[in-house]
Amino acid sequence: MFVDQVKIYVKAGDGGNGMVAYRREKYVPKGGPAGGDGGNGANVVFEVEEGLRTLMDFRYQRHFKASRGEHGMSKGMHGKNASDMVVKVPPGTVVLDEDTKEVIADLVEHGQRAVIAKGGRGGRGNSRFATASNPAPEFAENGEPGQERNVVMELKLLADAGLVGFPSVGKSTLLSVISAAKPKIADYHFTTIVPNLGMVETEDGRDFVVADLPGLIEGAHQGVGLGHQFLRHIERTRVIVHVIDMSGLEGRDPYEDYLTINKELEEYNLRLTERPQIIAANKMDMPDSEENLKKFKEKLQDDVPVFSISAVTREGLRDLLFAVADKIEATPEFPLQHQEEETGIHRVLYKHEAAQAGFSITRDPDGAFVLSGPKVEKAFKMTDFQRDESVKRFARQLRSFGVDDALRERGAKNGDVVRLLDFEFEFVD
Repeated sequence: MFVDQVKIYVKAGDGGNGMVAYRREKYVPKGGPAGGDGGNGANVVFEVEEGLRTLMDFRYQRHFKASRGEHGMSKGMHGKNASDMVVKVPPGTVVLDEDTKEVIADLVEHGQRAVIAKGGRGGRGNSRFATASNPAPEFAENGEPGQERNVVMELKLLADAGLVGFPSVGKSTLLSVISAAKPKIADYHFTTIVPNLGMVETEDGRDFVVADLPGLIEGAHQGVGLGHQFLRHIERTRVIVHVIDMSGLEGRDPYEDYLTINKELEEYNLRLTERPQIIAANKMDMPDSEENLKKFKEKLQDDVPVFSISAVTREGLRDLLFAVADKIEATPEFPLQHQEEETGIHRVLYKHEAAQAGFSITRDPDGAFVLSGPKVEKAFKMTDFQRDESVKRFARQLRSFGVDDALRERGAKNGDVVRLLDFEFEFVD
């Protein structure tokens, strides 16, 4: 089975906790704080491995959790940083955030890496909080939680040229004779149910990769047949080789086939129409092919080169391959995502909005105030509630975030319950 889209869960490692400790040496009176920082948590990193061809492995392992950093130690010793978790993926993998649909990484070259989930920072030990007014702090930070997210992985084959066309027009046969690929070939529709790749070398020493894509039919962009599952692979190809059955043995009009397939490409992604096309008029060894080709050229209004070939007899393949190689050399790579250049003003506005989105306050049916938001939740998770000094520091942090003022504006009174994650506390005005 060919797997080209899968959803997985990734969780980076939490940072190690900072330590509360003091120097206790024989000749060092009033030694002071000596708690070390925790180590950083491991990142989840995706790395391209050119030997992989599918996302099959991710069907059986869908959860990836990296290790946390080591806790801080006494004598100011820093905890060990955790080693990154490296996950191997095939070339052509696009990683998207399932919630925001944002493209996190587009991995195409062997050895290319991308951090998918960032590990948490290690918590600071009490020696980092010593000041002139508080020379012996009795609190330390817990490690920062590692980033966690659900991601969608899509595999888009890396090919210079893609063979498209209706089922049973001879795409697999063509690939088998121009390359060393051995796709399954049979005289029924949808013989090809997975994309096949083949390396082609022309007589003048040029080479390129060709993808034989499963047959498209009308409605493919809406998921009819196998089309929608594999149309995404055409996105990476520089040149589209449109294979058309000129024999008419299946009762279809070659020109109507040409229009139908192009319409499907346009409906799926308008940018596919920017890719240059070459028409391979196949099965020219059949009786009615010459007459059908003549009619086809009369109807053809697009300025698209047409090559008469027969994949079975290998007639016309040399000229076709030269034309495809020339077109690939003259065609730049197409970016997958259309990126608009951001201005400095947009960046400033984005930062401003992010700064304002520190927390939100809602009400539960029982009247309790519910505090939520990444900023306050992060501060909560990095607080050690076993120590009174840490709890007081957390209260000061909330006050600095503006939480106290916001609760008063929402009508909070002395003794009202405020919830934050699994923690409840009373509001004191």
